[in-house]
Amino acid sequence: MTPSDSDETCMACRLAAGTDFLPGGTILRTSLWTVEHCVGPLGLGTLVVKPLRHVLHVAELTPDESAELGPLLQRTAAAVTAVTRPEQVYVCLWSHADAVPNHIHFLVQPALKPDLEHHAAHGPALQTAMFQTPTFPPEASITEICTRLRTALH
Repeated sequence: MTPSDSDETCMACRLAAGTDFLPGGTILRTSLWTVEHCVGPLGLGTLVVKPLRHVLHVAELTPDESAELGPLLQRTAAAVTAVTRPEQVYVCLWSHADAVPNHIHFLVQPALKPDLEHHAAHGPALQTAMFQTPTFPPEASITEICTRLRTALH
């Protein structure tokens, strides 16, 4: 990533550049995309798939970024499924920070039975509930699952 392709005020760019601490480290990096563990309260094994370039809208993806996205999301979801054995894997686009569009990123979140039961919610309602009562996985657990996910993705 070159300085012109990133935004130093963007947390997603800083995490990808290694400027900010990323628990578990980078799981997979291609020339256009990176896969990392989510730094938010969306549970252990929730991954972020994001372009290395600072992009605010899916419509701004290059043809090469677009061509790589679908297969990468499928591979990432397959790895999350293999490692976490969830009831479902949610894949959704997130792109706002402080109520303005920001660096797009796709969440690949395992819907685990304990989380579904604890929050009594599914889909977007589960994500909302997880943010309302934030619980962050321990760093050691993130490191361990990222090692397993790295293996599953390669």
